[in-house]
Amino acid sequence: MCGIVGCIGCENVVDYLIEGLKELEYRGYDSAGVAIKDKNEIKVIKAVGKLKNLEDKIKKVKFKKPKYGIGHTRWATHGKPTEINAHPHKGEFSAVVHNGIIENYQELKKKLKKDGVEFISQTDTEVIVKLFEANYKGDAKEAFKQTIKMLDGAYAILLITKKAPNAIFFAKKGSPLIVAKAENGFYFASSDAPLIGYANEAHYLEDDEWGWVDNEIHLYRDCEVISPYFKTLPTNKESAKKGGFRFYMEKEIYEQFEVLKENTLGRNTKKGIVFEEVDKKFFEGINNIIISACGTSYHAGLVGKYLIERDAKIRVDVEVASELRYREPLLSQDTLFIVISQSGETADTLETLKMAKKAGLKTLALCNVDNSSIVREADKTILLRAGIEKGVASTKAFATQVMTLWMLSNYLANKNEYNAINEAIEVTKVDTSLHEKIKRLSKRYTKGHGFFYIGRDIFFPLALEGALKLKEISYIHAEGYPAGEMKHGPIALADPDLYVVALLSKNILFDKTKSNIEELVARDATVLTISSEYIEMTDDFIRINETNHPMVEFFEMMVITQLLAMEVAIRMGNDVDMPRNLAKSVTVE
Repeated sequence: MCGIVGCIGCENVVDYLIEGLKELEYRGYDSAGVAIKDKNEIKVIKAVGKLKNLEDKIKKVKFKKPKYGIGHTRWATHGKPTEINAHPHKGEFSAVVHNGIIENYQELKKKLKKDGVEFISQTDTEVIVKLFEANYKGDAKEAFKQTIKMLDGAYAILLITKKAPNAIFFAKKGSPLIVAKAENGFYFASSDAPLIGYANEAHYLEDDEWGWVDNEIHLYRDCEVISPYFKTLPTNKESAKKGGFRFYMEKEIYEQFEVLKENTLGRNTKKGIVFEEVDKKFFEGINNIIISACGTSYHAGLVGKYLIERDAKIRVDVEVASELRYREPLLSQDTLFIVISQSGETADTLETLKMAKKAGLKTLALCNVDNSSIVREADKTILLRAGIEKGVASTKAFATQVMTLWMLSNYLANKNEYNAINEAIEVTKVDTSLHEKIKRLSKRYTKGHGFFYIGRDIFFPLALEGALKLKEISYIHAEGYPAGEMKHGPIALADPDLYVVALLSKNILFDKTKSNIEELVARDATVLTISSEYIEMTDDFIRINETNHPMVEFFEMMVITQLLAMEVAIRMGNDVDMPRNLAKSVTVE
């Protein structure tokens, strides 16, 4: 996702901002910019695309005596990736950078416009700096305090203003922000990596902490003055980028809790689902939906089929894009064509999108990369907000795809599952004791002649995805199967060296799935059951939380299958981030 840096009192402000942003490139971005206080002027320089574009523009700017500055890499959520929408955003006498999403920005923007305030960007962030300047009545600290009180949503904010000429204001709620202390001043960043080599100690801001730095740090929680707790920074930058995890895949599994909060922010509301990207008129006259995707995205689409057909009562067909593009499908004008792609460059999916456009169908993309080929081609796009995913085997992108389809199902059905969605997000928070149990279990699942992952209803696509994760990174043959289909052939493979991962929902077809598990146990297959109800007959058991909603079970089981695949692969000595023969973005047939 987006990245923030800032410094005050450092020897070379410009160098730190650029080098710091380079250290945050791994988070993904589509534009970048800096705001630098140079004598009595705040100079804002922004560029679309790679950081080199920003560096080239900065080289053309003459600085007199830069004192402090803030910088940002942006991954578009509100507004296209353009220079106008890039951060920092500037007012008459201030500039701001921001990570997160301001949920009530439309309401604040409307009020400010009524008061004569003008806006030039499509972003929620511009509201922050314009609101700060509207609140300024002679005291910058009070204006900043009042501003953050008025913001709903998630944010990490750095703000500079001519009205407080030697200070950087900061606030944190829901998005990471670190302030580090050095002999010569203070440094800010979204993660450890930019700070290493510049400072030795850092305070990791907690939610609702805010304040400012000048010659010292002034820290508050709400209205209470608090003391910073400085911890020693790590020394290895690569390790810092991985957040102390062994692999990016592991980091991305643990990130899913935060990523799903970002994905649903401003969309899953107490009043129902809100999509700024589309409105109800777009879906008028739609009687059928075709979902076209590949690999993990295809599995997400299958989950969407169950949800949309059950809740919205709209027929959904899910197609493998590489097959669909060479068929002669019957495409009718009352069909909505949905494509799902993490990268937005998946060749087969893109070609089916073009085919649907040619046939005159309405098209909708669920994609993680704004301004990608698929996003540019589709009529409408709902961005996944997963941030960059470095592990080749998808984890958090899959989670956001399924969550977005669940919200879309609610949207189409006029259904409000606000609490269930929040509960599902909560269960993606990794329990470290459970992770340790999976590490221990993994040692007995490295041999044998293959895996079957079985489930019913929405848990069948999860079985497909669990099997795909395992085969991608462990190189062990694995198949996902509908639990009720095992007796129609595959059960012939059952013996002690066949491993079965059974996804047993308490809310959907429990007794039938349990019966399928019993059939496999009777034939001496080695069975690992994942369920909220203990199944004594199986060899291994992982307990999930009890819930009355199957999608909550789905997301908790999803995390477990991801961790299991990763731990088996690690035990086999594989590089789980870069499995053999695979690429992150499949841009060829």
